[in-house]
Amino acid sequence: MTSTLQAISGNMAVNVFPDRAALGRQAAADIAAELRQHLLLARQVRMIFAAAPSQQETLAALILETGIDWSRITAFHMDEYIGLPDSAPQRFGNWLQRELFSKLPFGRVHLLQPDAGGDAIAAYAALLDAAPIDLVCMGIGVNGHLAFNDPPVADFADPHSVKVVQLDLVCRQQQVDDGCFASLDAVPTRAVTLTIPRLLDTAAIFCMVPGKAKAHAVRSTLYDPITTVTPATVLRKHANCRLYLDVDSAPAA
Repeated sequence: MTSTLQAISGNMAVNVFPDRAALGRQAAADIAAELRQHLLLARQVRMIFAAAPSQQETLAALILETGIDWSRITAFHMDEYIGLPDSAPQRFGNWLQRELFSKLPFGRVHLLQPDAGGDAIAAYAALLDAAPIDLVCMGIGVNGHLAFNDPPVADFADPHSVKVVQLDLVCRQQQVDDGCFASLDAVPTRAVTLTIPRLLDTAAIFCMVPGKAKAHAVRSTLYDPITTVTPATVLRKHANCRLYLDVDSAPAA
């Protein structure tokens, strides 16, 4: 069973599920349906994935979906730490490789390599901008960030597709609280992220946000003014954004 909340403005569809597993199953079913529809109309589909524990149930369920020609799908991911060893399990490219990319026959997977320097970042931006992005699968941070667009660096009119950012303290603490790092000192202070205009320039956004830790960010996303104080509020401006919550993350009716 799902229930629907209405955002204060915009076209966002908001669905609430009894637990993370139910959220993941429905989000995956909806993503799969969108992919099948796109594959009926185009030879290739291009999509962007977030890497985070909040996405785990959705990705696990998506792997089980049938009737999708993954060989016609090109995948990108939306952010990466600067300064971690290539083999570090916390690297988002490595996380997605373990959880998703190694389990499905994607046509192409493009991974961010931020430590390779500015030329590599520019090349990644060029790959993203070479053709339309069809789907984005994302979450929302505890500070309302999208990818690593934390409030201090978020820009709704950013002229770039990819940029280097400083991570704010709340964002870095989330990585510890999520169990990704043992201590705050171990969390990198810099990262590369797709910008907000780049993330929003897509036909469909699927945003999965389970857990009590995200409840405040979700309420702000739905009801606060659309500003970079809570970057995720900008999702209310997108023509086709679906938000998936569980009972822990959903605001009280």
